[in-house]
Amino acid sequence: MAPFQGITNRVFRKVYTRHFPGIDKLFTPFFTSIHKKNISSSRSKELIGVTENGIPVVPQILSKDADEMLRFAIFCKELGFDEINWNLGCPYPRVANKMRGSGMLPHPEIVDEILQQFMPKTPVKLSVKMRLGFKEPEEIFQLIPILNKYNITEVTVHARIGKQLYKGSVNHNIFKKVIQQSTIPTGYNGDIFTKNDFINLTNSISGISFLMLGRGLLVDPFLPAHIKNIEIPNLEGQKEIIRKFIDDLYYERRKQHHDGLQTLGNMKEYWWYLSCSFDNPHKVFSLIKKKKNFEEYEDAVNRIFNDYNWLGQEADLFKKEQTMK
Repeated sequence: MAPFQGITNRVFRKVYTRHFPGIDKLFTPFFTSIHKKNISSSRSKELIGVTENGIPVVPQILSKDADEMLRFAIFCKELGFDEINWNLGCPYPRVANKMRGSGMLPHPEIVDEILQQFMPKTPVKLSVKMRLGFKEPEEIFQLIPILNKYNITEVTVHARIGKQLYKGSVNHNIFKKVIQQSTIPTGYNGDIFTKNDFINLTNSISGISFLMLGRGLLVDPFLPAHIKNIEIPNLEGQKEIIRKFIDDLYYERRKQHHDGLQTLGNMKEYWWYLSCSFDNPHKVFSLIKKKKNFEEYEDAVNRIFNDYNWLGQEADLFKKEQTMK
């Protein structure tokens, strides 16, 4: 499961893994500004438990400072984690313009310097999540030899550049060359929305060590099961599970926020993705997005599940809309 700021926090990971099979590893949304030895108690609650329902959790850090990464690694080790992930992929300008996330990719000498300082001292394993580059996809070819020098556990590559955000096409040709040059187990991320997307990817590119699912999993939580050929119910049965999942998530978030209305913001953000697997997704999301209190939200959810069909993999709408942008 790919990390999504504001969505895939501990509550989401806990509830998701109660209801859906197929995921082997969970990544936290990134931590940043680790200025002290210990993270504040409110943030460290995200790191309670090294697994969720038996599935390993990997904390992620967004940083351009080796000392900060080491503080985070030591903190995570004390909590029982054996791996952290370095975010070199976040594409958003407010991050990248500060030379963090994908904004670090045009500076391979800085990546090398950070790893030189961090790797001999870290008490945990390090994995990396990155893009092909920030401005140009070829930027990754200056980074691969650097990453190959270090004992990095795995590398996940989102096959876009940072400047694209999530628009336009993924670049399979460049990713194929990355696989050939990397000596580290390398996984693929980007535009896997259906089982057919997975089949087409693996038919055209060999040597992929693993798959990281992001938006496709948010749109259809059954996607990992589809890819792994795990038996799942028909569409009506899926709809019942989705209803239980969305209710479970809603009440867990209310508990998390002590019945604060922040819950509605969290749910709306997720419904933007999930609505794409219903018929008439624009109508489904419009029923949710303007609700201002819990009663209105609950009425809207009842209406959605009473009046609209769950299409799951058959919808494929989110992918089509992204391709048109």
